[in-house]
Amino acid sequence: MSVMKRIVGPRAPAGAEHSDQAIYRRPTILLGLAALLLLISLFLPYWQMTLLAPQYPGGLSVQVYVNRLTGDVNEIDGLNHYIGMRPLAEAAQLERSVSVAAIAVLALLLLAAIFVHTRWAALLALPAILMPFLFLADMYFWMRNFGLNLDPRAPLSSAIKPFVPPILGTGRVGQFETIATFHIGLYLAFLAAGLIVAGLYAHRRAYKPLVEQSQ
Repeated sequence: MSVMKRIVGPRAPAGAEHSDQAIYRRPTILLGLAALLLLISLFLPYWQMTLLAPQYPGGLSVQVYVNRLTGDVNEIDGLNHYIGMRPLAEAAQLERSVSVAAIAVLALLLLAAIFVHTRWAALLALPAILMPFLFLADMYFWMRNFGLNLDPRAPLSSAIKPFVPPILGTGRVGQFETIATFHIGLYLAFLAAGLIVAGLYAHRRAYKPLVEQSQ
């Protein structure tokens, strides 16, 4: 058996009954839907922070997409300047520059996993499962980096101690209150991860017997 055939694995029986065909279609549907959700998430915000302050009774909000920031970014940067925090756009510049291409590659790997009927399919799908968790880990890294490295020359540096802004929930810095929430793009990424896990389980049920027979 060639190396490529060992990786790709056996094909589904052409003459399978209708009930058996559903077993082979299930992983295709689940993995394909997960790939679609990841691509849709590119156009939606993953995270949002709302800043509440006496001079802004309506609050200020910034939305974080995988490749850009929107909302009241300039206003929040202006307030952060007084406590010595760097502009938000300086965070995760590399990650934002490659995010669209990276997620597109993850979707393509999922589509490739549909045609691989061995355990290699799990390896192809693993990066997409990890993606939302890596996004949150990266967010935490940058929030911690910014909060713990305040400019000591800032006007209010003596009044504000270094801090770690929360990536979920409520925090307080001086007279300001922050509310961090996950947004729909991140929820779609987590849903995609769940579909991938279900798809890999269905994949194993469908193709493991065929792999064992071929061996």
